Amino acid sequence: MEVVLYPDPRLRRRNAPVQRFDADLEALVRDMFEAMYRTKGVGLAAPQAGLNLRLLVYNPEGDPAKSQGERVLCNPRIVWRSRDKDWGEEGCLSFPGIFARIERPTAVHIEAQDLHGQPTRLELADWDGRIFQHELDHLEGILFIDRMTPSDKVRIKPLLDELAEKFSTARAQA
Repeated sequence: MEVVLYPDPRLRRRNAPVQRFDADLEALVRDMFEAMYRTKGVGLAAPQAGLNLRLLVYNPEGDPAKSQGERVLCNPRIVWRSRDKDWGEEGCLSFPGIFARIERPTAVHIEAQDLHGQPTRLELADWDGRIFQHELDHLEGILFIDRMTPSDKVRIKPLLDELAEKFSTARAQA
């Protein structure tokens, strides 16, 4: 499994709910964690794996040896957001080498289903909350570049242009 890079249109599409909680989903989740760890990430949403499903995985440790931190969330949604916000540096596996400070609520309460379809509620704050919100954005077709300040958008424009050129070249060769 390869991580989908900007500006692949799958990163902006609507994502279907996960409806089948079976061995295929378990295999997909294993592949997503493998791709996430291989690319040195801490989270990965299904659209970044080329699949338009409401599924995300993350491990705030970013270390496969610390698998107790792994989370699999199907059909997640935020049911409460903190009014308090803070800025933190984020990167994205679909935008290699691009980083910027992004403002997000400091805490969220969420509802989702686990890998077996069982309902789960979580209260996420700080790093966990930031990772979750970043990955949830992917399920909504929102990219972290959409949340950047105007000055950061200007700063990264040459890098986005380079990614777009590589994407166009690869498509033309396919």
